[in-house]
Amino acid sequence: MTASAEKHADSSWDTLADVSLPGGASIDVDGFSLQVRAHPRRKRFALTVEPDATLTLHTPPDRTAEEAKDFVRAHHRWLVTKLGERKRTRSLHPAKHLADGEVFRYLGRTYRLAISDGSSGDGRVRLVAGRLVMAEHLAEHPSAGRAALVDWYARVGRAWAVNRFQPWAARMAVAEPELEVRDLQDRWGSYRPYAREGGPGLMALGWPLFQLPMHLVDYVIAHELAHVRVPDHGASFWRLLGLALPEYAARRAELDEVGRRMWMGDLR
Repeated sequence: MTASAEKHADSSWDTLADVSLPGGASIDVDGFSLQVRAHPRRKRFALTVEPDATLTLHTPPDRTAEEAKDFVRAHHRWLVTKLGERKRTRSLHPAKHLADGEVFRYLGRTYRLAISDGSSGDGRVRLVAGRLVMAEHLAEHPSAGRAALVDWYARVGRAWAVNRFQPWAARMAVAEPELEVRDLQDRWGSYRPYAREGGPGLMALGWPLFQLPMHLVDYVIAHELAHVRVPDHGASFWRLLGLALPEYAARRAELDEVGRRMWMGDLR
């Protein structure tokens, strides 16, 4: 769900007597600061706006600084637009502290962490009387505490999500795939068909997804179920998803906004 915005343009200038730009250099053009990446086989310039809003200029090895600046200036408006989009959607993921009272979300509701000095037996985090209870020995070791929280989200998230498949699958007339919940890095979900013909395939949902409100989790489930029939994001995919969820565009926009504020596992 995250990718670099990229702008290509044909470049037909003659090579000047100037010194060509070295790969790894940086260049400043009219207020923009760009990292330069020279590619031996590239034939034309290209710009990318990365997810963190940094700018990269991709260049053939034999182009000059002046040619590069001309290319950037010619695409000034495109850069302004894409930078604005990146800044509006940049990650604001918080870091958490494993201490009494820290807030964690589950299906849109907030729960406070309670550190217990007793033994939890199997060392798992549990939801007890509206609080997430973690053993003290886990909280004292951040990697173990984080793993226990991720395990909790994966367990309870899968148990909840597996019961949401049927109505969405029925609306799109697709088979219900198998389900796993795990770390998907910066993705909310994925679908992979099985190699054997006719298998139900495997849907994976990222554990941070279950912090979101139910209607946004449903959107991701419906989105991935649509991939059971349509593997890409072409017009037929969105048409199928729209049949099951007419308001999918509004939910997708809400996911982009709310999702960037969710906890992704960083601790402080």
